[in-house]
Amino acid sequence: MIYSLKITDPKRTGAGFYTWFCLLVGFMLTGCATPRTGAKIKPLRTQNIVVVVIDGPRYSESWGNTPGLVPNMATKLRPKGVYFSSFMNEGYTYTNAGHTAITTGVRQPIDNYGAELPAHPSVLQYWLKKTGKPATAAWLITSKDKLNILANTTDSIWQNKYQPSTNCGVNGPGTGYRADSLTLLEAKRIMSANHPNLVFINFMEPDGYAHAGNWEYYLRGISRSDRYVKQLWDFLRKDKHYRKKTTLLVTNDHGRHLDTVDGGWIDHGDDCEGCRHISLLAIGPDFKKGAIITDQYSLVDIPSTIAPMLGFRMEQSEGQIILDLFSKKALKRIEADTLLLPSQ
Repeated sequence: MIYSLKITDPKRTGAGFYTWFCLLVGFMLTGCATPRTGAKIKPLRTQNIVVVVIDGPRYSESWGNTPGLVPNMATKLRPKGVYFSSFMNEGYTYTNAGHTAITTGVRQPIDNYGAELPAHPSVLQYWLKKTGKPATAAWLITSKDKLNILANTTDSIWQNKYQPSTNCGVNGPGTGYRADSLTLLEAKRIMSANHPNLVFINFMEPDGYAHAGNWEYYLRGISRSDRYVKQLWDFLRKDKHYRKKTTLLVTNDHGRHLDTVDGGWIDHGDDCEGCRHISLLAIGPDFKKGAIITDQYSLVDIPSTIAPMLGFRMEQSEGQIILDLFSKKALKRIEADTLLLPSQ
């Protein structure tokens, strides 16, 4: 058997990357001891993954001042999972670019108005191809209509294939942005009716009101997003299809300019700390409980982590598996699977 280790970012020298490297080297040196000896390692309990992207809150108004505007996530949900205090957008700090990094694992400078498809297939397309399930098993449910682009790619091998179902904006591309409260209702309706295994949700109000220069409603958007995440988690806990076997990831696509940058909180798009420093909260049956991770991770690490949890790998991804997430038992499963997963 031939093994390879791809180091995609020389800056990844934190404890998370070191742990990942040691696990792979140790696994190679033991000659895949677990599969050969027949020892059983329990499969991951996660069967469904829901990713929520809260669009454009600045860290200083969200997790940088807790409980503040995010009391549900900071005090009720964080103890149930893992919180990353140094999570970053290391690529292009715009909506479509940030969401493209989250879904494809590649930092791409993409048109921000919905006129360009991602250059690479998404984790949703990979999963639909792997499972052979219908489009209704994977969904994009977004307040911003322009994010329908995430369902497809310009890659000639993947274009127009294995596309997830979409529910974007008021009524699809070109129809305008939808209130986040309605997006939450649509998400719960779709999940109740179709029970999809992989769902990406976008709440847009913090970003939308910030661009409008409305500080009061920008803050209200952050507060409402916090409440919607809690309501979504309560739904997942109670629904028979999702209860005890669903992972929830809550992150952002970008932050906002620091006050020292021209335009300040109203805009975003550069490499200042305000635009890059975002957050990740992860809750699931295979994750640690109540952990706070200070090592730096990035948006492209999200699909790289989702893929092995669902039984495949994304060769294109620039990210790494976020091993700091997993409990000891789950980490053994990830370790055993990482080198054995087939390429797509």
